[in-house]
Amino acid sequence: MTLFKLGFLTVTLIDLIDIILVTWVFFKVYQYFKDTRAGQMLIGLVILLISSFIFNSFGLSAMSWLVNQFQTVWVVAFVILFQPEIRRLLIYVGQTRFFQRIFRMGTSRSLEAVVDASLQLSEKKWGALIVIQRETGLRSYKEAGIQLKAEVSAPLLMSIFNPDSPMHDGAVIMQNTLLEAAGCILPLTESQMILPEMGTRHRAALGITEESDSIVIVISEERGTIITAENGRFTNMDMDEMKLRRYLNERLFISSGD
Repeated sequence: MTLFKLGFLTVTLIDLIDIILVTWVFFKVYQYFKDTRAGQMLIGLVILLISSFIFNSFGLSAMSWLVNQFQTVWVVAFVILFQPEIRRLLIYVGQTRFFQRIFRMGTSRSLEAVVDASLQLSEKKWGALIVIQRETGLRSYKEAGIQLKAEVSAPLLMSIFNPDSPMHDGAVIMQNTLLEAAGCILPLTESQMILPEMGTRHRAALGITEESDSIVIVISEERGTIITAENGRFTNMDMDEMKLRRYLNERLFISSGD
């Protein structure tokens, strides 16, 4: 279906939809990279793409060839120089509701076990660090800890974080319904968001969420507060039972059945 003509160009409905979709994708990517070095380089890449189209349209073969050479180098350089930004973008895409509803994880039983254990740990003021893995793999951290591969349960979490347990100082990593590993050492953040009264557990919580799309639950052994971390920041500073259950349900899209 032809909509209109611009000189030698015939624009159809499919062409218009295609242009709108490409524009939307570039706009969303630019929004994500805005005010970063990657954003400036992305603008340069878009300019090269537009220039290539214009030169091809007017039959300027030499200029078109020259721009195409730069275009290839630009794309490769963009990928090499901005790997961290691209990784964070892919994590951001994977965290959207559409994709998370496709890749549901966990069951209501494991969620209830985490909530129950968190409340008991908070009441006893036993420090704890619970990492819930989502799409980003955490193999290196699991392998450095003590392998468990055990079904998630409140008693198991309580025994791990008992102050007399040799594993209580590290983190546990949970994937779906299994506790994959305990006693795991996590990277520490250098963020200035950390309050003076916060300790190593809180730094580790932010550190792992800066590098992955994990959700982390921190129980403070000084105050017994339940804090959650996601995307390199603390999302809730003092959670009760209802808030924690709602938060995990929203983030993990766990169904009510097993």
